[in-house]
Amino acid sequence: MHFKALTDPFDREHLWHPYGSLTAPLPALKVREAHGCTIVLEDGTELLDGISSWWCMIHGYSHPKLHQALREQLDKMSHVMFAGLTHEGAIELGKQLLKLLPQGLEKLFYADSGSVAVEAAMKMALQYQVAAGHPEKNNFVTVRSGYHGDTFNAMSVCDPTEGMHRIFGPSLPVRYFLPAPVTPFDGDFDENGTDATALKELLSREHTHLAAFILEPVVQGAGGMRFYHPAYLDLARQLCTKYGILLIFDEIATGFYRTGPCFATQYTQSVPDLMCLGKALTGGCLTLSVVAVTKAVSDTISNAAPHAFMHGPTFMANPLACAAARASLKLMEESDYQARALHLESLLKEGLKPALDSPLVREVRSLGAIGVIEFYKAPDVRFWQRRLVEEGVWLRPMGRVLYLMPPLIMTDAELNFILHKTLKVLEEITP
Repeated sequence: MHFKALTDPFDREHLWHPYGSLTAPLPALKVREAHGCTIVLEDGTELLDGISSWWCMIHGYSHPKLHQALREQLDKMSHVMFAGLTHEGAIELGKQLLKLLPQGLEKLFYADSGSVAVEAAMKMALQYQVAAGHPEKNNFVTVRSGYHGDTFNAMSVCDPTEGMHRIFGPSLPVRYFLPAPVTPFDGDFDENGTDATALKELLSREHTHLAAFILEPVVQGAGGMRFYHPAYLDLARQLCTKYGILLIFDEIATGFYRTGPCFATQYTQSVPDLMCLGKALTGGCLTLSVVAVTKAVSDTISNAAPHAFMHGPTFMANPLACAAARASLKLMEESDYQARALHLESLLKEGLKPALDSPLVREVRSLGAIGVIEFYKAPDVRFWQRRLVEEGVWLRPMGRVLYLMPPLIMTDAELNFILHKTLKVLEEITP
C-alpha cells in the first residue's frame, strides 16, 4: 500500500487537520465511503474502525434508520432558528432524553458541539452564582488529566501541564486543579485516603471562590483514558452540596452506553447539577450537544436579572441533528446496548492481556466498550497508523495510550480481528 497514493495533494497543501501540522502533516487517507464498522478508502482498501470516528459512531456508519430520518427531515426543513421558534424534533428529542437522564436533570439546553456544551455549562454556573447572590464564586475546580474541549473556557479546565493545551496556559483563566484520582475503578475507595483528603482540603479552603466543580465521571478520556473509582464522585457531590458549589459532569465521551450503563454517572449514587452530552447523541450523523440542568439551577438563573441565560448558538436544536438524535435514541431503546458494551468489555479484557508481554507496555485496562494499552513512552503515531492501516485496522495512538472504542454494533469477529492485528504490530517493535 502506497500512502502517498491514498492522500490528496490539495488536502496536503491547504487543509489543516486536527492537532496537525501543515509543514509535516500526518497522512490523511482519502475515504470513499463507510458502512457498518468499515471505512473504505479511495482505492477500495477496507479498514475496521476501532475508535468509532472519535467515539461517536456507536451504531456504525451509514445506518439506514439514521439516514432515513435525515431524508424525511430534509423534506420538511434543514434548519430554523431556535430563538422565538421551536419544532417537533427538539420537543420529541427532549422527551426521549428525559426518559434516560438521571432524575432531577429535567431542563435541556441544546448546543452544537461538545466544547460549546462545556462553555454553556460553565457560563450557567457563573450566572447561577451571580443570581444566587454570590458573585465572588466565579472560578472553577477540576482534576488533572482531564479534557473538556478546545475552546477557551473548556481549555482552562483541561490539564494545564500534561494536557495538549499547555502552550495556551499564560492566556487562560487560572483554575484550581486537584490531583487526578488514583483509586482504580475496581479498587477500594478510602474516605480518608489521598484522593478524598485532597478533595476535602481544597474545597474546604477555596469554596468561597468556586462556582462549580467540573470533571469527567469515571473515565478521563483524551487525558489518558484513565478509569477511577465512582465513590470519588459521590464524595464530590456531598462536598459541593455542603459548600454551595455546582457539580458538572462532562459525559460527552462516556454517555450513551460507552462504559456499560447509559451514563457513567449511573455508577454513582449521585446526580450532578449539570450534565454535558454530545458525540454519540446523534449516532455520529451530525454535531449536536445538550446541557441537562436541574430545576434549581434553571429557576435561579431565570428568576434574576437579566431573566435569561445569555447564550445562543446559531445552530442549536438544528432540526436535522435532532432528527438523527431521535432515531439514534430509538435504536438504543430497541437494542440492549448495555449488555453489548459489557460483552465487548469481556472481549477487550481477554484480548488485550497478551500486550503485557511487551516490555514497552505499562498497563492494559478495559471498562465497557473501552480498551486501553498504556505504554511507558508515547508510541510513534506515524508508525502505528501506517502499520495498522496495512493490516486493515483504523486506530490512532493518543499520548502514551493506544485505545479501542469500537462501535457498539461491532461483531466479536471484527473486534477479535482488530485485537489480533494490534498485537501483531506490537510484537514487531523492539525496545
